[in-house]
Amino acid sequence: MDKREDYISWDEYFMGVAKLSGLRSKDPNTQVGCCIVSPDHKILSMGYNGLPRGCSDEEFPWAREAEDDLKTKYPFVVHSELNAILNFRGGSLVGSTLYVSLFPCNECAKAIIQAGIKKVVYEENKYPDSLAVKASKRMFEAAGVVLEQYQHGNKKIEIRL
Repeated sequence: MDKREDYISWDEYFMGVAKLSGLRSKDPNTQVGCCIVSPDHKILSMGYNGLPRGCSDEEFPWAREAEDDLKTKYPFVVHSELNAILNFRGGSLVGSTLYVSLFPCNECAKAIIQAGIKKVVYEENKYPDSLAVKASKRMFEAAGVVLEQYQHGNKKIEIRL
């Protein structure tokens, strides 16, 4: 018997793990997931956008807009990329690849570069003209971080949980 031919690729696998991680987010508008992978295809860490440990999802705001910035989610939410870097428990992230469902902001770009991550595979870039994305791209280029937009195939996978 020959081996199965319809298995998923490494990129499909790791982007799938990133997107599945994003489903843990309590954010009502944007669920972002991240998966960091070693050069030999081992998952090193995962993360999603959410509040810091110990901060109640019920007591902090999830609004995108408010007259008072402290009544929005932005000062409180930790992005998936930073969560994945902070969740890593051992060794080094140098030379690894980060898979993320949304293009990293400038603050996450700084952490990615400082951690030694060498490649970022992102699913979509919803805010290409924003200051945060423009700054990210500039820093990634200067630091030699490879950027690659994930290319969707025609596969649809359903998981019953």
